[in-house]
Amino acid sequence: MDRAALLALPSLCALWAAVLSLFPCGTQGNWMWLGIASFGVPEKLGCAGLPLNSRQKELCKRKPYLLPSIREGARLGIQECRSQFRHERWNCMVATATATSAPLATSPLFGYELSSGTKETAFIYAVMAAGLVHSVTRSCSAGNMTECSCDSTLQNGGSPSEGWHWGGCSDDVQYGMWFSRKFLDFPIRNTTGQESKVLLAMNLHNNEAGRQAVAKLMSVDCRCHGVSGSCAVKTCWKTMSSFEKIGHFLKDKYENSIQISDKAKRKMRRREKGQTQTPIHKDDLLYVHKSPNYCVENKKLGIPGTQGRECNRTSGGADGCNLLCCGRGYNTHVVRHVERCECKFIWCCYVRCRRCESMTDVHTCK
Repeated sequence: MDRAALLALPSLCALWAAVLSLFPCGTQGNWMWLGIASFGVPEKLGCAGLPLNSRQKELCKRKPYLLPSIREGARLGIQECRSQFRHERWNCMVATATATSAPLATSPLFGYELSSGTKETAFIYAVMAAGLVHSVTRSCSAGNMTECSCDSTLQNGGSPSEGWHWGGCSDDVQYGMWFSRKFLDFPIRNTTGQESKVLLAMNLHNNEAGRQAVAKLMSVDCRCHGVSGSCAVKTCWKTMSSFEKIGHFLKDKYENSIQISDKAKRKMRRREKGQTQTPIHKDDLLYVHKSPNYCVENKKLGIPGTQGRECNRTSGGADGCNLLCCGRGYNTHVVRHVERCECKFIWCCYVRCRRCESMTDVHTCK
């Protein structure tokens, strides 16, 4: 780390500590704030100064080497959520971590959506749990931790008759899933109130759906061995899919999410009449309440609306002006771009470029 970064670190820590002091650390989703922390700040503060509940802090103290993986898991989840919904009316907007932001004192990272019990809540919990599994498992495979490494259960197996065997370093996704459950899941029996119990059960199910997505999308990679690349024998190992692929899978689950009854007593059931006995699968996303109107601003719920959002005039999809602007129409203005182009190296020794201009139409919702 250079001298300037070292001098800036104390002020970064002070700012982060000030932001964290705004939050009641018992809130279930506060750990997500680690995903937008400055690099190295959570590790510098230690477990006691982080936005974790008592159970998470205890786990953090016992396994402090997992802190970078927890932070990376939160970052992965936030980044993928924003990527998957960047063209939607709800664009997975997160709060800004500045000490002067008053709304932060009363709302978690994802604001209203984290506790609303909607389809958006379901996706947030699933993608964040999946991010934690992915990050911890990657750290295990990279050899960054002593208590986990590659998946040893696959060693020395395979099918000699078919010319392949397990080898290499298979991702130990089971350890990542175990840690994610230990870190994120809380017993329902500690919750009071019928609605609170239903919402917590919903969140626990969606946490597990995110973990199941990582496990379900595991793939097998192989490397050939043999004379002149004949591939007479193959060494194979299991690896996790890219987190972008997992994000697409969860987005599809979001589009087909299931509304459950808010009066469930023993087990969760579908709300739709005639479907109450249809089983719910582990990888389904569940929600209790219908989503609010994201078209217009709602300051009470922290919904900014879509006014001023950039849209695509020629698209018929979610990013199109018709859908994104909710039928209100759009404004068009011309943006001038100036850049260097047609650069040539002149002997000796400089580069000569032309100055090129282009005009682009930009459409924003009314």
